[in-house]
Amino acid sequence: MGYRVILGGRRRHLVQLLLPLLLLLFLVAAVLAEGRDYYDLLGVSREATTREIRQAFKKLALTMHPDKNPGDPSAHEKFLQVNRAYEVLKDEDLRKKYDKYGEKGLDEQQGGRYESWNFYRYDFGIYDDDLEIITLDSGDFEAAVNSGEIWFVNFYFPRCSHCHELAPTWREFAKEMDGVIRIGAVNCGDNNHLCRRKGINSYPSLFIYRAGQRPEKFNGERTKDNLVRFSMQFITTTITQLWQGNVFNEIEQAFSSGLGWLITFCSNTGDCLEPRTRQKLAGMLDGLVKVGWMDCITEEKLCESFQVTGGATALFPPGSALDKDGSVLWLNTLDSKEIYNQAMNHLPGLELLTSDSFQRKLAHHRWLVSFTFGDRSSNAASNEYKKLQAFLRDDHIQVGRVDCISDAELCQSLYIHKPCVAVFKGLGIHDFEIHHGKDVLYNIVGFARDSVRAHVTTLRPDNFPSDRKEPWLVDFFAPWCPPCRALLPELRKASIQLAGRMKFGTLDCTIHHNLCSTYNIQAYPTTVIFNGSSVHEYEGQHSADGILEFIQDLVSPSVVVLDPSSFAERVKGRAEGQIWAVDFYAPWCGPCQALMPEWRRMARLLSGQILVGSVDCQRFQSFCQSQSVRAYPEIRLYPGNARQPDRFMSYNGWHRDSHSLRAWALSYLPRASVDLTPETFRSLVLSGRDHWVLDFYAPWCGPCQHFAPEFEVLARILKGEVWAGKVDCQAHYQTCQSAGITAYPSVRFYPYLGTRRFEHSGEHINSRDANVIADTVRQRLQQLLPRLQNKPKDEL
Repeated sequence: MGYRVILGGRRRHLVQLLLPLLLLLFLVAAVLAEGRDYYDLLGVSREATTREIRQAFKKLALTMHPDKNPGDPSAHEKFLQVNRAYEVLKDEDLRKKYDKYGEKGLDEQQGGRYESWNFYRYDFGIYDDDLEIITLDSGDFEAAVNSGEIWFVNFYFPRCSHCHELAPTWREFAKEMDGVIRIGAVNCGDNNHLCRRKGINSYPSLFIYRAGQRPEKFNGERTKDNLVRFSMQFITTTITQLWQGNVFNEIEQAFSSGLGWLITFCSNTGDCLEPRTRQKLAGMLDGLVKVGWMDCITEEKLCESFQVTGGATALFPPGSALDKDGSVLWLNTLDSKEIYNQAMNHLPGLELLTSDSFQRKLAHHRWLVSFTFGDRSSNAASNEYKKLQAFLRDDHIQVGRVDCISDAELCQSLYIHKPCVAVFKGLGIHDFEIHHGKDVLYNIVGFARDSVRAHVTTLRPDNFPSDRKEPWLVDFFAPWCPPCRALLPELRKASIQLAGRMKFGTLDCTIHHNLCSTYNIQAYPTTVIFNGSSVHEYEGQHSADGILEFIQDLVSPSVVVLDPSSFAERVKGRAEGQIWAVDFYAPWCGPCQALMPEWRRMARLLSGQILVGSVDCQRFQSFCQSQSVRAYPEIRLYPGNARQPDRFMSYNGWHRDSHSLRAWALSYLPRASVDLTPETFRSLVLSGRDHWVLDFYAPWCGPCQHFAPEFEVLARILKGEVWAGKVDCQAHYQTCQSAGITAYPSVRFYPYLGTRRFEHSGEHINSRDANVIADTVRQRLQQLLPRLQNKPKDEL
């Protein structure tokens, strides 16, 4: 029997050892399945954070990589699938498209490459597993470094040997300074644009960030002590020496401001906090507790009045009666982290708001409110929340909490069913916004500051704009969805720009399922603009600029939405000389989605010259098939020959940006400018009786080619007022030299002044924008008008 027990124990131990390996083998086997869900491929939930996705991929990469499976002919394809899943899910925009449309919403050309096994083993996300080091990316960098906390950020590149050499030291330094300042890391391999924007040109680059001040670079020898010394100099909180002449006044002033005191008493016996520890604690407790010290050798009687006879340290919470009521906390440690934790536990919590006081207190003041459910919130989190008042004091945002166990009815009326933080904007209890970002101090502080300035409201059935008497932008989202969280701060920026013209709201579809179903919401985020009886779904980049541009286009549409009937009437039945550019697209098509904002921008650039339309081929599938549309997007131009209504030209260019598309479309318009030779330059421009604007160019010059369609726009704008001509400076070098042309393209204005002209150089116009040039020419003509009107008639 004893033998069986031992064997059973061994079996259990063996199972425990093999369980992680079996789980990993299960995930690897999952890749064999065709068309598996990307989340399943990586073994993560749909709510996974970017960090969790990266960690899951790294585990699979180390096991599945073809370098580690040389005998498996299918290893390359298996790993490509996993790599593809990672590349899509780590990117917020691609992840949204995948969540909404599946693989068919992605560009098939993406992916197909991966790194060596050594890269994933040694270089991939150096600090991903370090709890004291916060990996920042483009989505949260600005909110972090502008939160009010001190950040020391390590910008590194995965393949940089110096970055790897620094890593052990940076980890030790992060442990030493944990809680004192924030220690961050930015992977410039994954965040190239962010690093370039911050001027990072060498690795590793170490910068201290403080809100409202320029970052400062560390240039010393990269040792732990040097890093600590450098970072400590930015903790500028005052350490006060207390003595008989100032002690009671200092304490009363702090108490009246709601601040406590941490005092270390120094003597020949006992323990006294050393200066560096005092400075660390001053930074950690800044805004909550003042830090001071007392010399008990010179101030013996003063120390005795505090009942101190040797070295000791004590916390006096705000409003405490010093040593009389037992509220003083005597500390028996010299470790800064232990002192900090004990002090935070001892300080009073956030002001408790109840059903009776909630509406009254929130009616006219801005509040950040933490909704808790009894003991569900961790002690560490509630201690961190105590710091919020200190960070938000200058923003005039008060901080409180509501216990949803005690005040269940209040929380239910606000549809709050789990712990969260919300900003109430001083306009009553129904105008609030819930925080859906990271549950960390810097993220909550950034949210609070942005939210009180913005005009975004959390929507519920009782305040959903179903009547839509005024324009509303409603963002249907799920809190677990990373692209949704990335869009929320951009909505706040856009709401500030459009204050008074459009209202903004967010609806949590995980709570309000029925309302989301009513509007057929199938993926998150889905952003819809309600304008009276019109409903428009936003398709574009997750940026404030993209949203503003889309709304501007709704107010004044530049693209005509075509159906089979209007296509036949307006495109096929177009008038002689009328030109149409048409985009045939499918909403699920990734390249189509990328084209949409560029297509709208191009349409605005072509306004008044070429008509621009679009056809939804998912909605009108049979019609698009009848037009021989086989792939999306299909971009066609129908020229101005009305006798050939079915004739069109397809765009096959590599670039699909607005300027490239515009240049292509304009190339089919009749020329409005004329080519000049040395003879016509002399006879028509220098000796003629018309006003001329000239483009001096060279055929090989890239900027000249880019400017050419713009000059044609200018020629059409000024048609009937000023002639437009072009001079090829490669073919007619002497003419350009005599005109003083030293750069291409050069725009010159040659006004007719009522006499024969001998000026070769004309008047230089320093612009390449058709509208700006046209305005400049017209202003010049207005200035010349009196002179031309006063000329004797025989000169004309």
